Amino acid sequence: MAASTRVQCALRRAVVPSLVVILGATGTGKSKLAIEIGKRLQGEIISADSMQVYQGLDIITNKVSAEELAQCKHHMLSFVDPLISNYTVVDFRNKALALISFPGNSCVHDMHSRDKLPIIVGGTNYYIESLLWKVLVDTGHENEESGDGGDGTLNRKLDLEKLGGAELHKRLAAVDPKMAAMLHPNDKRKIARSLQIHEETGLPHSHWLEEQRGQEGGDGLGGPLRFSDPCILWLQADMEALDKRLDARVGEMLSAGVIEELRDFHIRYNQQKIQDNSLAYQQGIFQSIGFKEFHDYLTAPESSTQQEKEALRDRGIEAVKIATKRYARKQNKWVRNRFLKRPGDNVPPVYSLDVTDVSKWEETVLNPALQILERLSKGEEPPIQPIRVQGAEQRNKRSHHTCDICEKLIIGDLEWTAHLKSKKHHFHVRKKRKTDLDCEQSQSTAAPPAPSGETLSKDSCVAVAPSCSETSQEYIDHK
Repeated sequence: MAASTRVQCALRRAVVPSLVVILGATGTGKSKLAIEIGKRLQGEIISADSMQVYQGLDIITNKVSAEELAQCKHHMLSFVDPLISNYTVVDFRNKALALISFPGNSCVHDMHSRDKLPIIVGGTNYYIESLLWKVLVDTGHENEESGDGGDGTLNRKLDLEKLGGAELHKRLAAVDPKMAAMLHPNDKRKIARSLQIHEETGLPHSHWLEEQRGQEGGDGLGGPLRFSDPCILWLQADMEALDKRLDARVGEMLSAGVIEELRDFHIRYNQQKIQDNSLAYQQGIFQSIGFKEFHDYLTAPESSTQQEKEALRDRGIEAVKIATKRYARKQNKWVRNRFLKRPGDNVPPVYSLDVTDVSKWEETVLNPALQILERLSKGEEPPIQPIRVQGAEQRNKRSHHTCDICEKLIIGDLEWTAHLKSKKHHFHVRKKRKTDLDCEQSQSTAAPPAPSGETLSKDSCVAVAPSCSETSQEYIDHK
């Protein structure tokens, strides 16, 4: 009996694993693997991509084609009006969870009730986290019923985000000092969210998080897992090979008409926003990689010469390539941090699949994935061992650290350790030492000779050159 047939039999008895989550950087073929698993194992796909929920921009957001949609049932694609800017992760979570499993649902249309394997695919980290763990705080004022990004109270959050980061952080520190201590003043979205929760519930955000983490199965990183024994597949590729693939994909998008798609979308939805001075590339579908990068080209004056327009177009293409590569690294960093470097006790195992050589895709990706799912469905150990957890004993405390040398505020112990080891920090340490040395030399030539037997103190150096300050021993120790 083939592997896929055996797993199908197991799925008819019970959905094991409870769901499959396919992680990986953009361009690693997550959708391709999801479709193949879905076809073979009676699965249905839920897109966990925050840009693909919106209607339009199919090319730039890399939505699956009509042909791919016909191969396996997809959910959570192209159902939100692009002019809605306040569709939230809570909206996504509520709709997606109802599709996966809905206890007490008399209609029995959810996947688990129909013995379908839910396959979560996407690159939006907080969307995926909201399905795996109980990590969101419900205030009772969210868009719980609409599921389509209705106005709700998110307008209040957007109003708060218009304030400066320092002012927001000051307000949060006054009502929720614990939460303020865990958030960087530049993180306006999270600060605004915490203030909103306090306004709507009358209790600090930190109170709700502590209550959530105190639930059975919860830990310092959040609440318990929603579903038992999920299977996490992480598609990885050599970054040099992936970079070339991403550059090639931008070329394919250009051939598919992405410039025309962006121009048409800009005329229909964005042009008026610019005229009204209400443009925001940090909200809704306008956050998609491509819009901000092609802004100058899309808004070029009609009087611009063809040569000027082509230069703006080429600059936009290069900016999209850079932004896409940066995003790919950010996605991989999240997987390592959330699942491998600082996991809680309720973090499921992660199975790595190598997608570097696309010519060996069945050998290195599809077949191993099916074998893993087959063994898990039978309650057996998979033939491939999950990735070994790195430094499981570590817990990342969300504490403040100030680097006076680099003039930076760092949140988190692990981030602080990484900062102290960074090239940039070492550069500033060396620069400061040189400044201190120059200060001492300047003082020795400018100051009157010291009395016999006396040496110049550091205080006298500071008096001569107030901009020089002593490097703390903590930084020196981490040289």
